[in-house]
Amino acid sequence: MNEVFKNIWDAIEETPAQAENMKLRSSLMIVLKEHISQSGMTQKEAARFFGVTQPRISDLMRGHIDLFALDSLVNMVAAAGLHIEMHIAKAA
Repeated sequence: MNEVFKNIWDAIEETPAQAENMKLRSSLMIVLKEHISQSGMTQKEAARFFGVTQPRISDLMRGHIDLFALDSLVNMVAAAGLHIEMHIAKAA
């Protein structure tokens, strides 16, 4: 019998906590990538803006999620002048 998952993270992570962490990190990375792209900043400009290195922005733009902690992504979102809202519900 094939198991059905709501998203990829539930399928590939070992624990529900790890899956939730990855969901949050991926959502923040997508928003940051879109913000950088829409602003027209180069990676070098984005690095200066966020106070990180250009290779760090390159990692973000390439989706290297394993290299980013949740707190660093939250800090970058705040630096971009964006607001994070959360909705917490019981697990299915």
